[in-house]
Amino acid sequence: MRVDIWSDVVCPWCYVGKARFTKVVTQPAEVVDHSFELDPSWPADMTISTLEMLERKFGMPADQARQAEERVAGLARAEGLGFQPERPYGNTFTVHRVLQKARAAGDGQKVRDALDHAYFAEARDIFDAAVLTEITGITVDDDEFADAVRDDEQTASELGITGVPFFVFDGKLAVSGAQPTQTFAEAIRRVTEGETI
Repeated sequence: MRVDIWSDVVCPWCYVGKARFTKVVTQPAEVVDHSFELDPSWPADMTISTLEMLERKFGMPADQARQAEERVAGLARAEGLGFQPERPYGNTFTVHRVLQKARAAGDGQKVRDALDHAYFAEARDIFDAAVLTEITGITVDDDEFADAVRDDEQTASELGITGVPFFVFDGKLAVSGAQPTQTFAEAIRRVTEGETI
């Protein structure tokens, strides 16, 4: 079975959804992560806290922003994941290019897992080039792997993907969002038995 997953590295729902999906995969599966930027227009040189981003972008009062992050933190911790409610937030394009390079080298899942832990569990600044290299062991130059990121995003557009996480099972069945584990288990069962939607 092949499972294609579109996600963004700053998306806590992607972090939770991937954990739930992983819990129910009982057969060998080729998991392929794809790039999706939630906010490609975010300035490349601006990094702020997630709480400040929620205040600026969605007009949330500070206490409401913290409550929103704490709710997601509770869901993440229920899946056995580390989660810091206040993390850096920035433009993810370079991070996606690093992940594309890791994927091309056959290390995509390992590097993504390390990056997720560093970002969500440790609140490390993955938008700092030195920190990103320290976590992943990878550097990218100029526009290296930019086309790969854009290709993933073009495919997402063609598939009508407007939000992440988005899972496609064997190119036949799609699941959108950080669904409960039983939803992923049912999707796997249906694909295994030859059903499509």
